[in-house]
Amino acid sequence: VYGYGVVGARVGEGREREARAAYSAHRARRDVLARTARDLGGEPAAAAPAYELPFPVPDAGAAVRLAAFLEDRVAGVCSDLVRAGRGPVRREAAAALREAAVRAVRWRGSGVAFPGLAERADEG
Repeated sequence: VYGYGVVGARVGEGREREARAAYSAHRARRDVLARTARDLGGEPAAAAPAYELPFPVPDAGAAVRLAAFLEDRVAGVCSDLVRAGRGPVRREAAAALREAAVRAVRWRGSGVAFPGLAERADEG
């Protein structure tokens, strides 16, 4: 959610609507995950006021790269939850993975063979 605030501020008018839609989608998904964690007996960590970005975002091109990076990271986390979850939790994680993969393609202009696993390719 924080990252999309940065994306929205730098992406430019041509993709501002797309950034706003992604920001809203991430906020909604965050709220669902927090509710699920509480329902399972957990307590979600409070959001930090700011986060360190993976690279500088001085312009629209970097903002687009950040958006794709964020979606790839979300897809990776969701793929972990798909593997670990059962029932409704797994279905929600699969839906979130699909949504992140689609947004990543829109930002990047191309897709990857296995969304959610691509970021782990260099970890092996």
